Amino acid sequence: MSDIITERSDGILRVEFNRPERKNAMTNGMYIELAQILNEAGEDEHVRVVRWHAAGDTFSAGNDVKDFLKPAASGEAPQARLMDAFIRFEKPIVVAVQGAAVGGGTTMLTHCDFVYAGESAKFKLPFIDLALVPEFGSSYAIPARIGHLRAAELFLLGETFSAARAAELGLVTRVVPDDRLFVTAVETANKLAAKPSGALRAAKRLLKRGFVDQVKSAIKVESQEFSERLHSAEAKEAFSAFLEMRPPNFTRTAAPIAAE
Repeated sequence: MSDIITERSDGILRVEFNRPERKNAMTNGMYIELAQILNEAGEDEHVRVVRWHAAGDTFSAGNDVKDFLKPAASGEAPQARLMDAFIRFEKPIVVAVQGAAVGGGTTMLTHCDFVYAGESAKFKLPFIDLALVPEFGSSYAIPARIGHLRAAELFLLGETFSAARAAELGLVTRVVPDDRLFVTAVETANKLAAKPSGALRAAKRLLKRGFVDQVKSAIKVESQEFSERLHSAEAKEAFSAFLEMRPPNFTRTAAPIAAE
């Protein structure tokens, strides 16, 4: 069965991450598939809204670390394809977040229009702990939304924060009881599907004007830095420690301080 399931009904495209045994960690194939789904939905006149959720008890554990260890293929990176698809997608995206949303599982949400979180949902941006940097344009999108000091706390410490804290910061639309999470997302998607699609798309373009250019710029810089970090000694130690289920030791990988 596919790692991503889709179903179309009454103008709504339902997209479901379906890799619960791996906490819906994103593989390179999933990035490519989700990008294709969004690109096709953008051109499909019968799709008016996308409703996105995940199977199991976790929304997404972020990027599958094992994919980081694979040799990079030539051509556009899978993550870049998905970033581009999100940026160009003009129809509303309604997402329901249950359980954990880690790394990319959180930063992808900045490209959605309605983000509902269950009361027990947890968020985490552990890029630094993996010797990496923020991605998906989040180095611009999140500070722009919540301010530098709060963003620094989330990114530089990389600690888990609650759904209530995410709502307080403005990273989710609303926190709802766990047993009402999917119902709430369905209700919103149905309301949007009944509205004039052309006006919805135009309004979304207006709401995101300026933002898109800034995010594109951030993604370009992030991608270069991310690639360099991915091949660093720090990242090698972080990934090895993760797979070996031990604490990383970054004291042996610290870069020397340049002399003035």
